[in-house]
Amino acid sequence: MNLKQTLAELVAIDSVSARPNGPVIDYLAARCDDLGFSVQQFPYVDDNGRQKINLLALAGEQATAVELVLVGHTDTVPYDPNWTAALTLTERDGKLFGRGACDTKAFIAAALTAVDSLDLKKLRHPLALLFTADEEIGLIGAKRFAAEQKLKARFAIVGEPTSLQPMRAGKGYCLAEVTVKGREAHSAYPALGTSAVFGAARLLARLEKIAERLQSETHSDFEPPHTTLNVGLVQGGTAKNVIAGECRFTLEWRPIPGQGPARLLDLLHTAIAEETAAEPNLVFAVDAARADQGFETSVSSELVNLLENLTGQSAGTVAFGTEAAQLSELGAEAVVLGPGNIREAHRTGEFVPVAELEACVTILQQSIARFCY
Repeated sequence: MNLKQTLAELVAIDSVSARPNGPVIDYLAARCDDLGFSVQQFPYVDDNGRQKINLLALAGEQATAVELVLVGHTDTVPYDPNWTAALTLTERDGKLFGRGACDTKAFIAAALTAVDSLDLKKLRHPLALLFTADEEIGLIGAKRFAAEQKLKARFAIVGEPTSLQPMRAGKGYCLAEVTVKGREAHSAYPALGTSAVFGAARLLARLEKIAERLQSETHSDFEPPHTTLNVGLVQGGTAKNVIAGECRFTLEWRPIPGQGPARLLDLLHTAIAEETAAEPNLVFAVDAARADQGFETSVSSELVNLLENLTGQSAGTVAFGTEAAQLSELGAEAVVLGPGNIREAHRTGEFVPVAELEACVTILQQSIARFCY
């Protein structure tokens, strides 16, 4: 089966994160089995009761340790129902359009095509393909797989749209919901209440100072070179003439590698303690729902150097979340790489350039040849 046909069949399977990913896993399992891989499935039930599956395909010595693993996530973000061709791969002006065509079904198609041309019986070192669930909603499948420790790997290429530039490091991604509770009262008599909105505003001002403080802790390979912080959602109060009894906001931060997710949380809790001492009638609660660390692979890594030579591009860094950190937990020196540009992902009209898709096949073939033959 040729490369474009493989991508077309993958795009045709609706694998939005809100749905079970069984259909796309069934497709991948059949393809990997036909290629001569030993296929294992690792199902789990998500928080909404839907079954999700991670798939591991092994070739070579049947061991729990492999030389190289190629990683792609099977889920996509939702698509606008007005994009009627979202699940039909369409070629135009040297680009292939469709939901997931860029992020990351293009990489999966390239990986399947790359191994299709190889004689897996001649492998000297084991090779693995790992296809995960729920990357788009929190790297959930990869986190589960890493926690289960079903695999050890020396090197990992994690598929994400990087325009084929190898990315050897990435920031983490953390999320917390902060709730401030005060006491409601008539706005004409503010002394009878305690405004949760004012309390939240004072804490937000402190968070702005914390963000400035973190700018002094830098990693020069990133732009910006420090942990970034954002408050994207704020909600509080019930009416214009009621002292707000509750206010909540959503805080996200992207820590640089080497700086643990708890660094900002520690500073936040210190600020909360000081605010509570100043106003005992306020109650603060922090629900740290997500705390993903960054990753960093050495510039001297064999995989980094190989991919730099194969692509003709120096290794860079990414600020968006990837599954590379989870592969690092499995012992791998991880590099993020794939066809397409992240700026085209998650959009109506998402696409991957044909030339990059085809080049990715060659890069993966040569990587497998270097490490597994």
